[in-house]
Amino acid sequence: MIHWAARYDLLAWLLTHGRERAFRERLVALGRLGPGESVLDIGCGTGTLAIAARRRVGPAGDVFGIDASPRMIARALSKAARAGVEVSFTTALAESLPFPDARFDVALSTLMFHHLPRAVRHECAREIRRVLKPSGRVLVVDFAVPQEKKGLLAHFHRHGHVDPAETRSVLETSGLQSVDSGAVGLSSLHYVLAAPAV
Repeated sequence: MIHWAARYDLLAWLLTHGRERAFRERLVALGRLGPGESVLDIGCGTGTLAIAARRRVGPAGDVFGIDASPRMIARALSKAARAGVEVSFTTALAESLPFPDARFDVALSTLMFHHLPRAVRHECAREIRRVLKPSGRVLVVDFAVPQEKKGLLAHFHRHGHVDPAETRSVLETSGLQSVDSGAVGLSSLHYVLAAPAV
């Protein structure tokens, strides 16, 4: 997906059938973001979700976005500047987050897990647990088991998916307990919301 940076937003619009704004707002709601919170968007792409998160947490909150692709980060920075929204974007790997322990209230991971090999998913989950506050939470959204479909969505289902039970298992192995899960309401997208285990 790194070489798709220039067309990423168009692709997102197509995948959401022109309802990308509603889709992002749904994700922000599923993450239960509130005013004043500190948010990390892991695999932020061109920054659309991070920008929506920044608007939700308001001036007292802060939002950081990381992506492995410098091109995605460049587009995210440009998009945030055009929107007049302050988000800190940086190039980084999901399995090696450049943040201190217990830094964030919320971590978001959308359509990123299926890009990672299984071992790296576990590394990423451990890093998420490390940077979350004890009262924090993580929202992971990805394609679930693919359905028989044709067209553009079928291409991405073949590209990758993660069984929701596997997502829950990866998170639980890293000390994160699932508190909610279900269908996002678009295609086969599924979410898992988890919090540090007590």
